[in-house]
Amino acid sequence: MNYYNEIKKNLIDNEINRKVKSYSTNKSDLNTYYNVGKLLLEAGNQYGESIIKEYSLRLTEELGSGYSQRNLRNMRRFYKVSQKWQTVSAKLSWSHYCEVLWFDDNKFQYYVKIAELNSLSIRQLREKIKSNEYERLPESTKNKIINHDESNVVDFVKNPIMIRNSNKYDIFSEKVLQKLILEDIENFLEELGNGFTFIKSEYPIKLLDRYNYIDLLLYNIKYKCYVVVELKVTELKKEHTGQIMIYMNYIDKNIKTIDENDTVGIIICKQDNEYVIKYCSDERIIAREYELV
Repeated sequence: MNYYNEIKKNLIDNEINRKVKSYSTNKSDLNTYYNVGKLLLEAGNQYGESIIKEYSLRLTEELGSGYSQRNLRNMRRFYKVSQKWQTVSAKLSWSHYCEVLWFDDNKFQYYVKIAELNSLSIRQLREKIKSNEYERLPESTKNKIINHDESNVVDFVKNPIMIRNSNKYDIFSEKVLQKLILEDIENFLEELGNGFTFIKSEYPIKLLDRYNYIDLLLYNIKYKCYVVVELKVTELKKEHTGQIMIYMNYIDKNIKTIDENDTVGIIICKQDNEYVIKYCSDERIIAREYELV
């Protein structure tokens, strides 16, 4: 087989298709680069790695820019990844795939999944990668991704949670932390995962004859449950779990309906204490550290 001529033909056909069938450009790109990647792999096995450089020079001279050695290697990698995971989706563009092609298997699967589910733009995907979102997932969540296990409401809550401090506040307290979160509530909800919506800050509940105030009350649409968030600018302490447990039980008994799942509690603190959570009697409570950016 003349690999070069076959590769060139695929690329020319794709350029023609892109001009006359713009509605299917993305699908055409992915199919073409998949086929070209397969041919490049076979050519490399027969002629060696230097064939990438040779084909790149010839294609650039005959077809123009866009066929650098890096791009050809991306096409070959795309074919290998597609063969392994069967994850090629026309919902993601070639540019999306180029951002994640060289990640390890589980990291690749994670970013492809969230990009597809959340219709992320290239910019949004890059931001998530830049923030090390995958690295901030708990190991238990990564294992679920590997094993394709069903996730729960808190699996994708990052650690640490990145909270933007655009105004560079110096005096720090739980009120200031709450203010920072409320100033960019959308980003905060994304740090928690999918399906979170904001209900109210300083949500009042009456215990006996005294009012208490939940720092943040959220609701998760996907998992149909309320989420109580308490903010602490200190190390996690055992009394913090006791406090949030009371608030969660109040929501369950007074607000939650029979069709909804039990309330979940998230304590956001300056420093985690694994033993406090390890020996907490309520498995619905998790703790996450925060980091100002």
